[in-house]
Amino acid sequence: MHCGDVHAARFIMTVYRIDQAFICLLILVMTGAEVQENLSPECKQFLYMGTLPRGLEEQPFKKICQFYEGKARFITLYDTFSHIPVYSAYTFKRSDGSKKVDVPWMYEPQLSTVSGSREMQHFPSENVHSSFEDAQAVLDDYSDTVIFERGQLNPDEHQANPSDKAATYTLTNVVPQVREFNIGPWKNYEHTIRRRLNNYCRGTAFVITGVTTSGHTIRRQNINRLAIPTYLWSAYCCIDFDHNAPYSERSKLPVFAAYGLNDRENNRVQEMTVQQLEDFLKRVTYVDSSFQIFYDNCVPPSSDNSALHVP
Repeated sequence: MHCGDVHAARFIMTVYRIDQAFICLLILVMTGAEVQENLSPECKQFLYMGTLPRGLEEQPFKKICQFYEGKARFITLYDTFSHIPVYSAYTFKRSDGSKKVDVPWMYEPQLSTVSGSREMQHFPSENVHSSFEDAQAVLDDYSDTVIFERGQLNPDEHQANPSDKAATYTLTNVVPQVREFNIGPWKNYEHTIRRRLNNYCRGTAFVITGVTTSGHTIRRQNINRLAIPTYLWSAYCCIDFDHNAPYSERSKLPVFAAYGLNDRENNRVQEMTVQQLEDFLKRVTYVDSSFQIFYDNCVPPSSDNSALHVP
């Protein structure tokens, strides 16, 4: 073999090894985005009986325990392909409905790097999104969306203290919402739930709010970036409630649900039982036949069998 051939062979082997190393690193980074396969106790506190909605186990989604200022704040099931949350699960905090806190939008480091902080982070001032935009939404995705706004699934008005409110301002908690729906019927529904739970829920209220999609997307630079929700849906569970509440409210406790069309028209939010919502979602999305939002449909455990369930 000539000297030039030896050098060429060595060069090819070097490139091959670099490619191998790059592929291994890429696989490591992608698998490292499995934020929490098994939720820790501090994250299960946001779920009734510590139990995630059933019927989505086969989907390739990421469970994010959303941390802010060293404390778990809520849970999100995130679609890294569509760059939107499937749902956010949180505990309602009694509040006066005051809106915003002065905090910039944040992203989730754990979705992008092996050693990423578990704390949500503010977007960097420089345009260095390329390090994490493959796995999640970035501010540029929403910059030219005239029709759509960043709609929170865990809304800040359902939280009380400034840190809990601030934690809702992460792009892993928002979806593209049609402006007329976001500031109209859906906002009115969020107000209704806040007043109902403020006035008549005596214990902890567990809320799960999610979306359905149908393939429509927001594109940036000719690339599909954000799935556009077709419907938004929400359900709450509060087993310790005021049994002397007016019937119009008492009939919607301990558990009730709703959905609305994410559109400019025909976007009325329809309240219904959780079973009716589950049946609707089984028809319009990818949940399987066992889909259940709350453990045992939010039926309070009896003293005889409450100890049998271990989250």
